[in-house]
Amino acid sequence: MPGASVAVMPPSATSTPATRKTSVAERKYKCQFCNRAFSRSEHRSRHERSHTKERPFKCLKCRSTFVRRDLLLRHDRTVHAKDGGVPLHSDGKRRGGPKAARTVSGSSKSALAMDTSALEQIEASSEGIFDVETAAMLVADIQHKAHAAARANSDYAASPSSMTFPSNGSSMLEPSAGYSNGPIAMHQWEGFVSQDPKTHSITSNGSMSFDAHNPNQLLAGQHGGLAPGMQALINSLPPSATGTPAPQSPFVQQRADSPADGSQSSTFKAPQINSDEERNMILDNIRGNDSEHAIPEGFRVPNLPSLNRYLATYFGLFHHHLPFLHPGSFEPTQVSPALLLAVLSIGALYAFDQEQAYVLHIGSKVLVNQFLQNKENFSSRKCPLWTMQSSLLNMIFASWSGDAKGLEWACSIKGLLANMVAGNRYELKLRQEARGDRSPTRGEWVEDEGCRRTYYAVYIFFGLLTLTYNHTPAISFNEFEDLQLPSTEALWNLKVSEDAWQEHLRASPSITIMKAHTDLFQGVELKYSAFATRVMINALFLEVWYHKRSPEALQDVLTEYKLRIALETWEKSLDLCEPETVAVPLSAPHKGHPLIFNAKAMFRNARARLEVDLKGVQEALRYHESYEVAAAMANARDRVKRSSEMIKVIQECYNCIETAVRQGVRWVARTSPTNWSIEHPLCGMDLMIILSLWLYRLEHDDEKATDEELIMYNKIRELLGKDLDDGYVLQLSSLVARLWGSMLDEVVVWGITRLMGESFRLHSQALAGWVDDIAASPSVSTPSMTSQGADEDSVY
Repeated sequence: MPGASVAVMPPSATSTPATRKTSVAERKYKCQFCNRAFSRSEHRSRHERSHTKERPFKCLKCRSTFVRRDLLLRHDRTVHAKDGGVPLHSDGKRRGGPKAARTVSGSSKSALAMDTSALEQIEASSEGIFDVETAAMLVADIQHKAHAAARANSDYAASPSSMTFPSNGSSMLEPSAGYSNGPIAMHQWEGFVSQDPKTHSITSNGSMSFDAHNPNQLLAGQHGGLAPGMQALINSLPPSATGTPAPQSPFVQQRADSPADGSQSSTFKAPQINSDEERNMILDNIRGNDSEHAIPEGFRVPNLPSLNRYLATYFGLFHHHLPFLHPGSFEPTQVSPALLLAVLSIGALYAFDQEQAYVLHIGSKVLVNQFLQNKENFSSRKCPLWTMQSSLLNMIFASWSGDAKGLEWACSIKGLLANMVAGNRYELKLRQEARGDRSPTRGEWVEDEGCRRTYYAVYIFFGLLTLTYNHTPAISFNEFEDLQLPSTEALWNLKVSEDAWQEHLRASPSITIMKAHTDLFQGVELKYSAFATRVMINALFLEVWYHKRSPEALQDVLTEYKLRIALETWEKSLDLCEPETVAVPLSAPHKGHPLIFNAKAMFRNARARLEVDLKGVQEALRYHESYEVAAAMANARDRVKRSSEMIKVIQECYNCIETAVRQGVRWVARTSPTNWSIEHPLCGMDLMIILSLWLYRLEHDDEKATDEELIMYNKIRELLGKDLDDGYVLQLSSLVARLWGSMLDEVVVWGITRLMGESFRLHSQALAGWVDDIAASPSVSTPSMTSQGADEDSVY
């Protein structure tokens, strides 16, 4: 397992304790908007932009503006690199790159294009340090180019031995054909699909598909000239660069107590497309549903290996975190084409084939829109279930894409999806009332359970939108009335005879969401499924959100007390949760089903929300500008109080970061994007902001630290001990932010994590830069950071 190390900028070689302690008199450059003073005028100018919101650096090739010149340079290299024209160059002094970087760029035999401008950018971004984080960025770019070469190999039937990589002088950090670790930008979609509805071309070739070759095998023959550290890093990556099984061996798991013939198997294998004939059937279904010929001309159906790979990655990596589809009855040739394309689009994301993912996503949106617009006398009661499922997956794709336009589109149809859920739920209620006391058949139960799981999946997704962007929930739990909570995954995937299945159904507990909600607030522990556990913590989180948004929240002590009781009861109920016998092929540090692991992440966030409201950060996230998010983090400093209740929140923050550190930071950075749910970075963001700001206050406040605070501080310091450098031994606050940011964007499936990672890096630099504002005080009893002066990349 790779070492869990994070490179931190060392102090200047010429720095001494005497020079680091800047006196108040030397800070002669005062901010005209607040009382802060700085030792250098450029630091003051940068800080004042946080007040004025000035963005003086303008791109001459588009309308973008930036706070700092280095952001403008990066924008020019990544966005306009392929547009032609004269590229911008840094006018600052160039740092000498480390030997490892020069080794990479100096290899004339390497078939991968590594030009000097890319190395300059890496040197500038890493402050002259070629650490594990930077090496991972290089490896990710090499992998993406290998993916692109593999696709070209599939298109033109070229042999692997004759494959060459393009050497067009493009920057290593610019998005490659395989979508590098950046946001899913809407303007990228327009670049390779035609929006002319009059032209219609759905071809059967797989020109945009992902070939099933192992990219690391391609790399093995290509990186002979790389530095030894790079080779070791490449060799440490899992097969296929994603750690996912190949489509030829879909996720087949057997219950330990089941017979070998599978007669009582409660598991499933990923649906697959068995032949080109079935693929052609899918193609015909898409053509038949595209009555207006509105699918863009650039749309292509992936080839057979790619289709099966996307199905395997969806059902093997994504499905377990939100299991609303029924794998046993999911037939690719029979399901709605819109739903199939939505599934394939997310599967393509997990296969790191983002370009194909965009195309499939657009195709699904077009088919859903055609159905809804052409349906005469539209009624939410008559909308088929696949319209909700397709819309949900498309909204998930867009909301976590890392592009603000995608989020705006998802929010524009949020009300429509909530309306469809309400109408479909009413129809479900009528069907159940008509059935009376008769037990449902297996087919009827699967249909009803699929509806319930879809409703709750939408409810959970809306809760995540509230958690991440502070959006008002579109569905409240009391709208579900007496709707039953989801069943166990074992029953959902059970493969037995009808009679045996009826026995399992009678033995399965059944509880409504209203009953579960009431019992939790009364302190009654419950026994329900893993999916139900996830639903109930979503309901409790939204209760916390409504309470904190209430004008009477400060005076309403009783409601807050009841919320704490409900959260504690939910946590105790985890021990009673139904044991899920379905084996899930995911690598994560948890016992039981991934839904429970995800629910714990939201539980920690709900506990933190009772004490700290980071509304400003959540609203800044809506617009996907990392420097604005980092500024909102800074402005939240005064919201983090020092109290006995805050210690409990810090314990939850500790639990969050401990999971990553104990497993190995770099290992988690590489495996969690595909094995963990998106909920973990979303829920962990608040916790890491709170932890970093609490550590900063503890290190710099004049108020003496209590024994309880010192115990927690030393506990965190001991956890991160191997990541601390001698010169930064006391800067835990900056280290926590830098550590978390480096984990979020090393490998990117969802573009939103790239934005979060960059925001935490800026936040880390800001925490170090704040030292310039702090006057030395001998009365400070808590640990304090030594002043390095404001970091030149700081946004303040």
